[in-house]
Amino acid sequence: MKQQTLWTYDFTVITIGSFISLVGNALSNFALSLLVLDYTGSTFLYMLFQVSFQLPIMICPVLAGPYLDRVSRKKVIYSLDFLSAGTYFLLFLLLRGGWFSYSGLLMFSFLTGIIDGVYIVAFDSFYPNLIAEGNFQKGYSVYGLLVDLSGLASPLAAVLYYRMGGAAILFAVNALSFLAAACFEVTIRFQETHISELPQGTTWSAFRQFRRELLEGVDYIRSEHGLLLIALYFMVSNLASSAEQLQLPYFLNHAAQFASWPVTAAALYSILSNFTTAGRLLGGAVQYRLHIPRERRFAVAFFVYAAINLLSGTLLFLPVPLMAVWFFLDGALGVTSYTIRSAAMQSYVPDNKRARFNGIFQMICFLGSVAGSLSIGALAEILPERFIIAATNVLVLGAVYLFMYRGRESVKKVYNRDV
Repeated sequence: MKQQTLWTYDFTVITIGSFISLVGNALSNFALSLLVLDYTGSTFLYMLFQVSFQLPIMICPVLAGPYLDRVSRKKVIYSLDFLSAGTYFLLFLLLRGGWFSYSGLLMFSFLTGIIDGVYIVAFDSFYPNLIAEGNFQKGYSVYGLLVDLSGLASPLAAVLYYRMGGAAILFAVNALSFLAAACFEVTIRFQETHISELPQGTTWSAFRQFRRELLEGVDYIRSEHGLLLIALYFMVSNLASSAEQLQLPYFLNHAAQFASWPVTAAALYSILSNFTTAGRLLGGAVQYRLHIPRERRFAVAFFVYAAINLLSGTLLFLPVPLMAVWFFLDGALGVTSYTIRSAAMQSYVPDNKRARFNGIFQMICFLGSVAGSLSIGALAEILPERFIIAATNVLVLGAVYLFMYRGRESVKKVYNRDV
């Protein structure tokens, strides 16, 4: 039987819409980080700002999951993009008028975290339906490439931020990107089959129905030992990812160390971090062309998990040229990890349970992010950034052994599948 094409109308539309919004987000998120660091001068307040975004992303997915298993995920996706467009345009107007408030930005970050928390589950649950059967590895390698290409906007964000005297214009660009993405997403033709009537009756009966469906999602991930082990590993892994947010403060706090380079420390970091993007682009192209044999997918993922933590833990101890090499290797390996995991999990979980699973999975993962940002932000006030990053990556190497190696038979059931 001839394999169906990946590039259907719907897949093409979601690809274009996603890329537009990802580029806008890359511009505004980098500028927002610089804005907070410049005005506060505190690594702890910077990490607290990250937590204000991560906390709702941890809580909202698990609450949204049961709801998104009943309603149109497509409508939720484009509605949230329209809402994001309005939110970023309002922030543009406020900053353009000279407004700045750290507490106000915390509230803005919290609001965008709520939006993103729901959006992530809706998108992750809807996207697999737009990939033709037998094309999951290719489909997720394409999305990984979109994320990587959008990362190339970071150096541009650094330049525009300093040349245009702030972040306002970048928020306007992001507002337009969300508006364009939503307009594309409205035209998707896929007919969703998971939709059912929302529970009727009293508020109490609706709550009991919600609670029952939420517990069904919890029971599902508990009964699937492989999925649970993957979630627990990524919870610990996200702790190390939180520590990597100290890379930018490290460059800014040690600008004299990089004075021999003909760019600012912030620009140098954004250039170096884009070697990660280059690596991910190459890795994604390989993933698109080269099919990893089913029986080797877990072995490849296990090697990648260990190697990534070795690279991340040692990166800031290296001279700048070797940092570029390390960033590149980290990107090439990272996109391989993402493609294997996402294609395997999203094809493994039934569509009518996918939103609940994704919500609980996101909550478990972001527990690591929130715990990491709070503890690491406090530690960064008294300990060197690069030693904190090294220590957290050693911790994650322990999780590679505990969850992936010792639980390998269960994880293989998820990873070693035809997708």
